[in-house]
Amino acid sequence: MRIKLSFRNIEPSDPLKLYVEEKLARVKKYLEEPIEAHVVLRVEKFRHTAEVSIDASGFRMNGAEETDDMYSSIDLLVDNLEAQAARKGKEKVRRRRSGGGAKESAGLLEPAGQTTEDEQEPRVIRAEQVYAKPMHLDEAVMELNLSTGEFMVFTNRSTNRVNVLYRRKDGNLGLIEAVG
Repeated sequence: MRIKLSFRNIEPSDPLKLYVEEKLARVKKYLEEPIEAHVVLRVEKFRHTAEVSIDASGFRMNGAEETDDMYSSIDLLVDNLEAQAARKGKEKVRRRRSGGGAKESAGLLEPAGQTTEDEQEPRVIRAEQVYAKPMHLDEAVMELNLSTGEFMVFTNRSTNRVNVLYRRKDGNLGLIEAVG
């Protein structure tokens, strides 16, 4: 691994250089050669910032951390980079396995209904409550056309049911009516 260190508003010191090299060696095990890292250590008043950009055969990782101590900034930065590199490695393995050929040829097929630890079901990452304002369909169409949103939830006055009006990719509008 080739490491290029830059110091901003801080005196270069050998112990700091050695500490950075030692910590970045932890990330090296997740990456393929050749690896080039550019590290910038910066001090502004009480803020000690460590930034890094790593180019490894095929992808780039970036990170930055800021604390009141340079060594803890470096520690946090390397922890984040290590997690990022591990995720990238898992994604690479998952992409290789997605064809099924590697699993079948290696005799690694799991019984039906079981998933490996790398595979995860999609999960809800954001929930939002929307007020379903009572209005007629033509009012909802007019309001959606005036807004920049992709959909509108409303209570249809003629049926008293929740409806969703949405923009389709072809430019038209679609309507989902809740039943039951």
